[in-house]
Amino acid sequence: MVIVDSLCGVTQLNTNQTQRQVQMTPFDLQRILIDELPISFLYEVACRTILAFVAVFLFLKCSGRRGIRQLSLFELVVILTLGSAAGDISFYHDVALLPVAVVFLTLLILYRLTIFAMRRSNHLDAWIDGVPVTVIKDGLYEYKSLRKLNISSGELLMELRQRGVEHLGQVRLAIMETDGDVSIYFFEAENIRPGLSVLPPEHRAEYKVATHSGVHCCVNCGFAQRIESGIEAHCSRCNSDIWSAALTTHRAT
Repeated sequence: MVIVDSLCGVTQLNTNQTQRQVQMTPFDLQRILIDELPISFLYEVACRTILAFVAVFLFLKCSGRRGIRQLSLFELVVILTLGSAAGDISFYHDVALLPVAVVFLTLLILYRLTIFAMRRSNHLDAWIDGVPVTVIKDGLYEYKSLRKLNISSGELLMELRQRGVEHLGQVRLAIMETDGDVSIYFFEAENIRPGLSVLPPEHRAEYKVATHSGVHCCVNCGFAQRIESGIEAHCSRCNSDIWSAALTTHRAT
């Protein structure tokens, strides 16, 4: 008898859901804007949003973050988790405030404990936040570092162009910081060497056979070497055979 009642209940529930789906009107403005919730719930949404904003603001103030210009990977994960929790209490009427407050408090404690542990252990700090990586040294790509960072030379060249670099021979050292920014240290004017152009391929001719006698740069690693006209050469540093004319221009100041 109990089984029959249960089956009847399930059948009635499925019937109600089917009727509701059949009665759904496409492009119903009421359903699109607020569904079955009362208009007064919008005031609660506003209050919940204010509470979520205050909670995130207080979290950032209490966490003692080192800066807000760039986020490390660890900080980005924390912020995304906060945003998810704040969004839940802002939009969903059936999400209570106290459980979300526990989420914020737990994240805050976890964040402070992790930062404390990172200060005590350089290995943990390097594992969580990463370490700066040299990507250009003495005008040449550190292409093993580029593979390790999983970024292309095109992405790096874009960063260099945005910093006013015209060719790699102007760059003494470029370091990819843990926040994704690139720190660049330049040669003095008298020490600038022939270097690979950082311009996009449509503004930088590439070839396998040298079109003229002179210094050419390997497109793969930036190594510069002299090649006679009509000669097809391989880079003595990385064995690539794609070249581009070397530039020796000074930086505009």
